[in-house]
Amino acid sequence: MQNETVEVGLRGKFYRVKTVRIGDKQIIINGKLIKIASIHDERFNELENPLEFIKELNKIRKLADVFTFRQKFPETKRNFNFYMESDDIAAVHLDSYEHWFKKQISENARRGIKKALKEGVTIKNVHFDDEFIRGMVEIFNEEPLKQNKPNWNYGKSFETVKREFSKYLNRQEHIGAYYNNELIGFIFLTYSDRYAEMTQIISKVSHQDKSPNNALIAEAVKICTKKGIPYLVYGMWTRGLLTEFRRRNGFKKLSIPRYYIPLTNKGKFIIYFHLHKGLAGLIPEKMIRILINLRTRWYTKKYKK
Repeated sequence: MQNETVEVGLRGKFYRVKTVRIGDKQIIINGKLIKIASIHDERFNELENPLEFIKELNKIRKLADVFTFRQKFPETKRNFNFYMESDDIAAVHLDSYEHWFKKQISENARRGIKKALKEGVTIKNVHFDDEFIRGMVEIFNEEPLKQNKPNWNYGKSFETVKREFSKYLNRQEHIGAYYNNELIGFIFLTYSDRYAEMTQIISKVSHQDKSPNNALIAEAVKICTKKGIPYLVYGMWTRGLLTEFRRRNGFKKLSIPRYYIPLTNKGKFIIYFHLHKGLAGLIPEKMIRILINLRTRWYTKKYKK
């Protein structure tokens, strides 16, 4: 067992955190009062044999109270007898581009793809070079709010964006949307063993009338179907307008089991009283919706100027 440090991102900021290596996996330990251990970059390092790995967890009992891991994507059936909740993921199963375009997306999304083409939006693969990064910075700095929440990348410098977004270059493709040679939107298509994930998708507010995001998703689908990748993932299934946009583009909620294993007596107490998600996990769904609406109003007022 070796102690190391890695850089992890949270709300647009990156922190160096200590990790423990067990075999070929780096284990991150989060929290102070409630210490939760998980696999670093879990979506790229899924457990091939969870039961064998769990036998090794006694090595971190003094460092963490609970260990959590997600079942291999896209398996939705519960395979293990541990305490379980679900990771709700937005995903679309792909057979061919034609099937996706004709059968899986809404008429609204089809119109958006056609409109982007008609308006002269060009979609192409791009290199992660200085010119592209400057375009990213310009898009990030257009608006301080994104989907009614603070845009965590707003105000970042060229050097910061280059450093923070070059982490997975060995497993990514970068797709840009251009209008009159101006970068107006982009997608980072990041590959895992069984799926591709759009880890970034954003476009300029000033060009949203040209539907660049619809065209970018269409290009991502073309790439995945050409490579024989069966699933395209669009982050976690969340509330709000983004969920409706996902539905229109063929994405559905896929609930993947997530397991929580107590490592200490304190860990058993934490799981029994559902404290592993902190105070946010104890708030009723109805109250969460109320708080989200209040947060949206507050952010809108704060950034109105």
